[in-house]
Amino acid sequence: MNMIIKIKSCGEKLGFRWMVLSRNYSSGEATGHITDDPTKRICKIMMSCPTLALDTALDQSGVRISPEIVEDVLVRFKNAGMVAYRFFEWAGKQRNYTHSVKAYHAMIDSLAKIRQYQIMWELVNSMRTQRMQNMETFSIIMRKYARAQKVEEALYTFNVMEKYDCAPNLAAFNGLLSALCKSKNVRKAQEIFDKMKDHFEPDSKTYSILIDGWGKDPNLPKAREVYREMVDAGCIPDIVTYGIMVDVLCKAGRVDEGVEIVWGMVASGCMPTSFIYSVLVHTYGVEDRIEDAVEAFLEMERNGIKADVAVYNALIGAFCKVNKFKNVYRVLSDMKSKAVTPNSRTCNIILNSLIDRGETDEAFSVFRKMIKICDPDADTYTMMIKMFCERNQLEMASKVWKYMKLKQFIPSMHTYSILINGLCENGNASKACVLLEEMVEKGIRPSGVTFGKLRQLLIKEGREDVLKFLQEKINLLVKEPSFD
Repeated sequence: MNMIIKIKSCGEKLGFRWMVLSRNYSSGEATGHITDDPTKRICKIMMSCPTLALDTALDQSGVRISPEIVEDVLVRFKNAGMVAYRFFEWAGKQRNYTHSVKAYHAMIDSLAKIRQYQIMWELVNSMRTQRMQNMETFSIIMRKYARAQKVEEALYTFNVMEKYDCAPNLAAFNGLLSALCKSKNVRKAQEIFDKMKDHFEPDSKTYSILIDGWGKDPNLPKAREVYREMVDAGCIPDIVTYGIMVDVLCKAGRVDEGVEIVWGMVASGCMPTSFIYSVLVHTYGVEDRIEDAVEAFLEMERNGIKADVAVYNALIGAFCKVNKFKNVYRVLSDMKSKAVTPNSRTCNIILNSLIDRGETDEAFSVFRKMIKICDPDADTYTMMIKMFCERNQLEMASKVWKYMKLKQFIPSMHTYSILINGLCENGNASKACVLLEEMVEKGIRPSGVTFGKLRQLLIKEGREDVLKFLQEKINLLVKEPSFD
């Protein structure tokens, strides 16, 4: 209640003119006709309605929810943790509805992303009272803590599992090691493995996680050492382990050694996966060995392995690297003929290469074509908005932004920052303020650099009242305690 009063009092300081500007600008974001699809109706309300009025708007919508609808909405709003949480709480109060495990997990993931750890643990406690918590619940939390470089908190989560009637097993142990390795804490992962391997019998996945971690460190000798320990322990490497070793060798510039592993696999009747071939094609591309990249792709096809989108993306990346864009478009045609649908990664590889070459008009043309085939992701939108901002084409950047909102895609912190910075550099403080307020409303804390640019502009324009209002809103996003 105090938080609501505080927000209201801050808003009153801005005056009528500011609030009208905010409403007018925001209302332009939500376009399109009313749909009978309940998920889209809910998303449209959440996109256009102030957070504090969300409950009322949802009540008045008359939408009936189901576990599937709630899960879908939470996934769509994964970048807007506090808006998603408001919806989650509202949904939990509806008649004939109970949150599913999947809904809890989606919400825990979103809250952890914006470091609302206290609320996150409250949800875990709620799951415990309903006996809904499982290994994945704690794996999500460990991953999020590790990604935020909260290593001790990740380890705490593992150690506290038993308290939550979920005794850690090998899968949880592997989850902890994986979380640490993926967040570049492989040394800590190795230390924990060495201390606890007697409590859990490591399997090929355990060793593969560590090999991958050392490969990304990068520390090839240590990766080899773990591989030897795996074999000495009588744990037989599987197809995943082989794939990781090929990846590690390729990243270390030992692509020819990686090829030898592939040949050995073929000779022993263990056919390489499309992932392994995608690693080879990608590495050859990075090394400007385009003929070898093409030959690896063709060899894969000769071995009867169907190319997936990852291999095609690697081949497209290889052609982009050597500026052979005609070949890129031929690959896209080949994908179409073989019913392999491009994904956002396909789009991003091509766009990034075109933008780097200064071919911005062609990049926008590709963007318009690709959005008819696949859904853009945060990187796609950020790339295009940044491109237009750098060309001082703020109107075009805003058009991409509005299309993104029309598709009900929630921008990430980086996407918000790119457009806010562009508006500040163009002297458009009003729109920049509205975006920053919207960002904070969704529970996304702006970076110091982004807020600093807007702050300087507002001070220059003598708008200290607006600056104070925004600062108070940001201060409401308090840092939550890390533990339960």
